[in-house]
Amino acid sequence: MSDNTTTFLLEIVTPQRRLLSMEVEEATAPGQEGEFGVLPQHTPFLTVLKPGEVAFRKGAETGVLAVGRGYAEVLPGKTTILVDTAARESEIDLEAVRSEAQEAEAALGSLSQEDAAYAPAQDRLEYAQARLRIKERARA
Repeated sequence: MSDNTTTFLLEIVTPQRRLLSMEVEEATAPGQEGEFGVLPQHTPFLTVLKPGEVAFRKGAETGVLAVGRGYAEVLPGKTTILVDTAARESEIDLEAVRSEAQEAEAALGSLSQEDAAYAPAQDRLEYAQARLRIKERARA
């Protein structure tokens, strides 16, 4: 945990690896009820995350990662993001993700919202869209 009140430790962890462990000044994440921001010494809370983008900043350095569904634990000196999957821009294969997004859209088109397969297909589409946004911004 950081002793510095101007930064906090941001960790992003999947079942396979720790993707990020870095002191940052601020971060934003895709909460189930909407995007939220975290600053040093933030009030503690625990929340569900939906697939999307986690952005962070320390000074002039910024970063963004695509994340799948998971949880965030926010404490005054540390924020831990536990997700089923996550990717850096450098790990994203644009053509493979475009194909995945098309497949997820097709699957959603054939399902009703009451279908048990609908929510996983929606998550798959949202994660693919987050990766596409990140990769396309990097190419711009």
